[in-house]
Amino acid sequence: MTIKMTRREMLQAGLTAATLATLGLPESMMPAVLQGETAVPFTDIPANMNFTVDPNAPNRFLDIRTIDGPYTPKEKFFATQHHGQPEVDPATFRLKVDGTVNKTLELTMDEIRKRPSVQVPVGFECSGNSRGRLQGLASAGLWTGTRLKDLLNAAGVKSEGKEVVFFGVDHGEIDVPFRGQTYKVDQHFGRSITIENAMKPEPILAYAMNGDPLTKHQGFPLRLIMPGWYGVANVKWLTQIHVQETRFVGHYQARWYLTLRSEMVGGQEVWKETEISRMRPKSVISRVVKSGNHHVVHGFALNDGSPLKSVEVKIDEGSWAPATMDKSNTQFGWKLFTYVWEGATPGEHTLVSKATNANGAVQPTQAELTATKKTFLEDNSQFPRKVMIS
Repeated sequence: MTIKMTRREMLQAGLTAATLATLGLPESMMPAVLQGETAVPFTDIPANMNFTVDPNAPNRFLDIRTIDGPYTPKEKFFATQHHGQPEVDPATFRLKVDGTVNKTLELTMDEIRKRPSVQVPVGFECSGNSRGRLQGLASAGLWTGTRLKDLLNAAGVKSEGKEVVFFGVDHGEIDVPFRGQTYKVDQHFGRSITIENAMKPEPILAYAMNGDPLTKHQGFPLRLIMPGWYGVANVKWLTQIHVQETRFVGHYQARWYLTLRSEMVGGQEVWKETEISRMRPKSVISRVVKSGNHHVVHGFALNDGSPLKSVEVKIDEGSWAPATMDKSNTQFGWKLFTYVWEGATPGEHTLVSKATNANGAVQPTQAELTATKKTFLEDNSQFPRKVMIS
């Protein structure tokens, strides 16, 4: 069967090269279908911005202009950490499940891989992702692993178990302030979730991404994947799962990853410190191309997995117009979108997008967000982009 489709039909259908591959279109045909595009330069990128990815650097961010499908290649996937990247020998590695359980477990990687496996498309961003890094602390992958809840059921969580804590192999000396004093202690990176969240079907213990074993950057040999949550919750180099009766108050749970946000309580403004957990709706324009007589705006959206009502695009001072969502989008992956821009005139233009979820939460402007939030984490404000049309 021959597939014939114009570029306009592709855009209206929200198709990408990755989507066409799933429809059975041979790779050799894709350049002909996708030919004729010319990148439109952004004018908002600092001259000293270096997009070169050093494969050995512990930290990296994604050049979002290169996004062309549902999954980020492992060599481009963003990475950040607090205590370096530990070397873990998979032959001697053990995952310990202990605490308020009926049976303490110690599992080798072979034993974990033999458990029932699932594959989950998940995209996430660092809670510190922002316009400063051109939104490059975000990526998406196809993760393979075993469900967390099944492992907890195998250990048998006791009725008093309320909190599930995840510890990584990585550790380091941190400063703990207390009433004018500072104490230096060595701590493993740790994060926690409630037992209710742990027993949902979404969290998995992942050992592969995009069909390959995890890289050191991505937490080899095992990590937690929390679909819909910010990156910090997806603990890498996972070595221990501890169930306890009380709330976990670790450095990267209770002090380092907080947002100071205002709420109206009984008609009075109250400022609250809230934990970093589920992602708030956010969309970003990643690239613009000239295709024939029109231009195409590409972008992605991230959120907590709840349905998106819409992603809209605005050009300069015009009206908001709906973007087309890619047919390959999944619940927890990033949501790719396109917008066909007709009649672009020469000169510099400002483009911006906004996401709205089914519950009515709208991606705020930067001014709206800073009016209700003091700290820099969880910046899901609209991100205006500037392009030059020749």
